[in-house]
Amino acid sequence: MTELNKISLKILSGGKGILAADESTGTMTKRLQSVKVPSNEENRLQFRKTLFSSESMKDCIGGVILYDETIKQKTGTKTIPELIDESGTVTGIKVDTGAKTLAGSPDEKITEGLDGLRERLKEYYKLGARFTKWRGVYAISDKFPSKLSIHSNSHALARYAALVQESGMVPIVEPEVLMDGNHSANVCFEKTSDVIKKCFDELILHKIDLTGLILKPNMILDGVNANNKIRNDEVADLTLKCLQESVPQEVPGIAFLSGGQSEIEATENLNLINKKNNTKFIMTYSYGRALQKSALKFWSKDIKDIKGTQKIFDHRANMCSLAAQGKWSKELENQD
Repeated sequence: MTELNKISLKILSGGKGILAADESTGTMTKRLQSVKVPSNEENRLQFRKTLFSSESMKDCIGGVILYDETIKQKTGTKTIPELIDESGTVTGIKVDTGAKTLAGSPDEKITEGLDGLRERLKEYYKLGARFTKWRGVYAISDKFPSKLSIHSNSHALARYAALVQESGMVPIVEPEVLMDGNHSANVCFEKTSDVIKKCFDELILHKIDLTGLILKPNMILDGVNANNKIRNDEVADLTLKCLQESVPQEVPGIAFLSGGQSEIEATENLNLINKKNNTKFIMTYSYGRALQKSALKFWSKDIKDIKGTQKIFDHRANMCSLAAQGKWSKELENQD
């Protein structure tokens, strides 16, 4: 077992998942403004500190993805990575610099951030990070994602992963096929399969240790504007089929993004996936809004009510952890 494989398993094992708290300052400002809380450094830190010191961090959260601002912050005498480490949780860091217009296909995106990445990774390692995240985004339509988009983003994800493993950290590889559109789940299945297979072609070409990475894909869903939606058990079946056919066996685990699903939808779908999971992959969560939304809404009413906010967050984290083990139910969801 390599050191990278050990880190991956520490993050994913035992019903644990990932808290994606890597919203950029701009995104976090939108979230705070939506609940009428001023977005300043102090408030952004206060909300995140409230989550990171919650009881459920010990049993439900194996890793936390941070943004550049947060990994450099302190709370009292402790750095944020030190606070996270107290729960036995691994600190991670988002290292891409965002999706920009793809030259040659202006309706699609390419994720940037490779310039100077080796040096930034050394700094993040010293700050306490042991895993990283890079997100590639792919639009769906009758002509998208194009071969150019699939190739360009897969190549960037592989170059990123190679630099991350060189620096002694675990890369989360996140190829997200977006829910935007009116496409069917079958089209999502086809496009997501193409994207993931190409990603692994590039990762293998770049000599990535597949036992020391985490895949963060979308579930197989109908487009958000589709007229007819498939059932949750069909989401689970198609998602498992896609991953079985597209992901090499050496990969230790898959941490799904919530991708615009509600908290309950993301939990229920993950639970069904794990009830049916007949692969050797660990299948868990790497959720942002689907872990934080209710807690943020509660916190916004009184930002000094730390315990009340933590209670909301702990419930959501516990539900996701149960879903990662195929043990969630609506009855447990509705218990106080």
